[in-house]
Amino acid sequence: MNISRRVLCAAALLTAASPLGFHASAAPSAPKIRVGVLKFGTVNWELDTIKHNKFDTANGVDVEVVYFAGEDATNVAMLAGDLDVIVSDWLWVSRQRSEGEDLTLAPYSTAVGAIMVKQDAPIRAIPDLVGKKIGVTGGSLDKSWLLIQGLAQRDHKIDLTREAEIVFGAPPLLSEKAVSGELDAVLNFWHFCARLEANGFRRLIGADDAARALGASGPVSALGYVFHDKWANENPDVAMSFIKASALAKKLLAESDAEWQRLAPVVRAEGRELEVLRDRYREGIPRRPLAEEESDAAKLYEILAELGGEKLVGAARHMAPGTFWAALKT
Repeated sequence: MNISRRVLCAAALLTAASPLGFHASAAPSAPKIRVGVLKFGTVNWELDTIKHNKFDTANGVDVEVVYFAGEDATNVAMLAGDLDVIVSDWLWVSRQRSEGEDLTLAPYSTAVGAIMVKQDAPIRAIPDLVGKKIGVTGGSLDKSWLLIQGLAQRDHKIDLTREAEIVFGAPPLLSEKAVSGELDAVLNFWHFCARLEANGFRRLIGADDAARALGASGPVSALGYVFHDKWANENPDVAMSFIKASALAKKLLAESDAEWQRLAPVVRAEGRELEVLRDRYREGIPRRPLAEEESDAAKLYEILAELGGEKLVGAARHMAPGTFWAALKT
């Protein structure tokens, strides 16, 4: 069953059962869920929505947001048992499972990056990137970059790493270089792409386009809420309550433009830029049954394992069973 529908149905029943609405179900000693996130990451938009609207207490839990400066720090804290939930991708979760960890993932967002070019650029298709200067964020093993490389190789017999000038760098810097004209094209994270789109850029090809062309039947979550199986098994109601709170926040963000206006200072955008970020966020809300996402992720995993090799996935050539949280399939 679709995650959002199942979770939201439960949330609707919760609300209907209480004449006082969401706030009535808050427990004074609600179990705390420690969620580790990057200080300025997009996940904060959803977590802020959860806390501001008390969607966590409505579901009998208390979400505590713990900020970190970098992704590696959140991963280390998660593996050390200092956090209950972080946000990461299924490649990392699968690799950890293959190496003995019991991490699992609940889909968070299908929003992915894209190669962006200026509106008036003569670049119209992948072959036009030959000889061009392309900025790439996330490093040489970034899965969006690998998928686009794979598509270029399969459909056009083009090795972008050899036939274009590739510049790796931090997302803000690469966006600045694209705007100034120092780069002909830039592959950036989705929210940086949205900001560029609001300021005179267009999408050439997205990682989602490449994923579908390479075999995915629909959108696959790039990121998910990650936690330990042991924690979820010992606290099944708490884990599911967090997913319900997330779904309520997504529903509000999908339907309410006013909520986005409230979030504007957190998003650090206004006007057209805020609108594009809102629309792209909404497009990235997972809506497919978990089994379908899991099946497509397994296909993409094998392609990425071929492209990125052991440096990306470790020794495992197939996605580890249990990478996606099994409780969401029922």
